[in-house]
This record gives sequence, C-alpha cells and structure tokens, in this order.
Amino acid sequence: MPHAHDPISDALLELLATNDPAVGTILAAERDRQESTIELIASENHVSAPVMHTAGSWLTNKYAEGYPGARYYGGCVHHDEIETLARERAKAMFNARFANVQPHSGAQANTAVFMALMQPGDVFASLVLKDGGHLSHGMSLNFSGRYHKPVHYPLHYDPAHAEFERIDYDAVRRVCLEHRPKVLMCGYSAYPRVIDFARFRAIADEVGAVLVADVAHIAGLCVGGAHPHPLPHAHVVTTTTHKTLRGPRGGLILTNDEELAKKIDKSVFPGVQGGPLMHVIASKAVAFGEALRPEFMVYAHRVVKNAQALAGALTELGYRITTGGTDNHLMLVDLRAKNTELTGADAEKWLEGAGLICNKNGIPSDSRPPKFTSGVRLGTPAVTTRGMGEAEMGVIAGLIDRVLTSGGDSATAAQVREDVRALAERFAMPGVPRVLAK
Repeated sequence: MPHAHDPISDALLELLATNDPAVGTILAAERDRQESTIELIASENHVSAPVMHTAGSWLTNKYAEGYPGARYYGGCVHHDEIETLARERAKAMFNARFANVQPHSGAQANTAVFMALMQPGDVFASLVLKDGGHLSHGMSLNFSGRYHKPVHYPLHYDPAHAEFERIDYDAVRRVCLEHRPKVLMCGYSAYPRVIDFARFRAIADEVGAVLVADVAHIAGLCVGGAHPHPLPHAHVVTTTTHKTLRGPRGGLILTNDEELAKKIDKSVFPGVQGGPLMHVIASKAVAFGEALRPEFMVYAHRVVKNAQALAGALTELGYRITTGGTDNHLMLVDLRAKNTELTGADAEKWLEGAGLICNKNGIPSDSRPPKFTSGVRLGTPAVTTRGMGEAEMGVIAGLIDRVLTSGGDSATAAQVREDVRALAERFAMPGVPRVLAK
C-alpha cells in the first residue's frame, strides 16, 4: 500500500509536472526512495511536514543582512519577528542566555566560533579525528587545520582497559597542560558514549581554555533529556539543527557569556557569511517549537532505547560494537569480528542495494584508509521518527546480517529489499509530529 502524502507535497509535484518535469521526476523518485528504504545514517532524520514546507516559504524572497533591529535592507519587519522567535526558542531549548540562529551549517558555526575565539596560528585541542572527530575540528584541508594549530587527545586504546575506546580524560588533561590551547573542543561525529562536560570544563579552566561543545549529533538528545546538557559547563555550544534535533539543515551557536555572544555575532555576520537564509531560520523556529513539546522528550529517549536494542541484536549476531555498546543514537560496528575481509565500503554498498542506508566509518585505531574502513556507522533517529521500536530493531539487525553474510549476493539483496519495503510500508513518513507512547 503506498504511503499517504501531505497535500502540499502532492501539490508541489503537480506544479513541477507542468513547469519543470525534469526536476519533478527527480523529486518524486527521491520521495519514493526515502519512503521505501530504512534510513540508518546517524546524522540524518525525517522532518515533519511543517518543518519541511516552512523552508520553502515566502521568506526565501528576502535579503536580511544583519540582525533583528539592525538590518541593511528595508522591509524586514517580519524577518525580525521570525528570527527573534527562533532565538527565543533556541535559548529555551538549551537554557541559554544568547543564541545565534544564522549559521548555514554546523561547520560554518564552528568557523565563526573559531574566528571569535582565536587568531590564525593559535592552538586548540580536539579528539584524534579518525577516532570520531569532525573535519571542522582540525582536518588539515579544513579551515580549522589550515589556519590554526590543532593538537589531539586520544581514546583509551588498550583493550584490557575498562574504558577501552572511550575518551581518556587523563590524556585530555595531559595534552592541554602541555600545549595550553586557546580552545578545548568536545562533541563528536562518531562517539557512542556520554560526554562528561563538567570534567572537560574543569580541564579547560585549569589551562585557561575556552570550552566549546559541538553537540551536532546529540543536540536533540540533550534537549529531550536523553543526554546531559552541555550548558552551563561549556562556554560555547555549536550544533547543527538537523540530526537528532529533527529540524532543517543548518547551524546554531549558544552561550551564556554576553561578551562572547557579541564576538560570535560579529564573526557570523559579517565575518563568515552575508545574508541569512531566512526561510531556513523560519523552519528552525518550527523545529525548535516541536522540540519544546513534551512528546519530543519521549522521542529522544526512544532513539536511545532503539540504538541500544539494535546494538544488542547485532552483538548477538556476532558483530562487535565499539566501546561495547552505546549511550546515544549511534553505534560503530566493527565488521572484522564477523568477517576479517569485509570492508565498510563494501558493506555500505551492499546494504544500500537492499534498501538499508548507512555509511562506512572508521573505527578507533582503524588500519584501513577512510575510503574503505573496517566499520559502518548506524543510527536510529530516522527510524524512531517513523515510529519503529525495539522489536523492529531486531528485525533490522537480521536484515543487515542477511545481506552482509551473503557476500554481496544479488539475489539475497533483492529478497531483503522486498522485506525492507514491506517494513517501511508499515511505518509512514512523518506528516505532522506524532505523539509516541512512553
């Protein structure tokens, strides 16, 4: 049975069928792809119809350089209203005094914060990138590694250690005492455990560093009470507004420090970008409003329960989950425990052919290059949005195993693809946000 669609989506495709059928055909195909597959990429989600369609509103027509009350163009009265609303909702979500909702992305938010806090050549500390950091935390080709001097702290690498593959906080302190960074970064793109923000703040205070928490992956869990809040411990918080926060693609910066807020505002505009995307800011406001509702807390906790169920089911099937499990929305699956020859690149390709969408990912101390990797990263934000629960996580684990143990067999992939399609048909894509049972 095909999914029912919200009328605005149907109207858009009807409009494109007449005005631009080439684009309309591609969009219709992408709608079908998302509806009929299982989205397991940890950094992706399915937004509600109000969030999606607000991003295509009249606000896309307007330049609004500057900030509310201080624009460089006339006619911005309603743009001031929507940006102020988005700011207030962002502050309420994170219990923050100041919020900048203009960054176009999480990486752009980090760029602005670095510009506000450091000069070119200054030292900052972050996690070893191949162990779960983000490219904007010091990759050599990125602005952060090109114009600043990153030093990196490690995970626990000893398999005999009780905290194996988790953050080595003693090493964080040693690195910071040795290098005295201007900024200490925490928050990661592939770390499945709780971050001790208070411990990071103690280290930052000891060496005189500014603590920046990039919570792009776990923002929705923090807001929903499924992970500790980064504030008041962090001096500055950056995040994307999609992923677990379930908003449009964009960035957000928060702080409780008025002087830092002033510096950050200047770094965002005119520092790293010009006119804000007001249609996206309006969509952010809608998403933030959804995140402030009680049902979002239920959603956030369900995301974690589903991740733990999926990790547990895969472990029973013989896969190794790094750190032994997960406390949040994602897990890193070490494929070598099941098949020493299997690469993350092959696994990603085979699974996509069966309608199971994930991404290859390195595991801590991975000997394979990023193009291949020894693992895949899986996440549960999107499947939880569709209403799936712990029982479905066991089913999904079984489907994953069927594909990977087949060695890429096309007949097996075709059979699993039909099973995936049947599962997806039972759980509709979001229209308006659903209320999940506790």
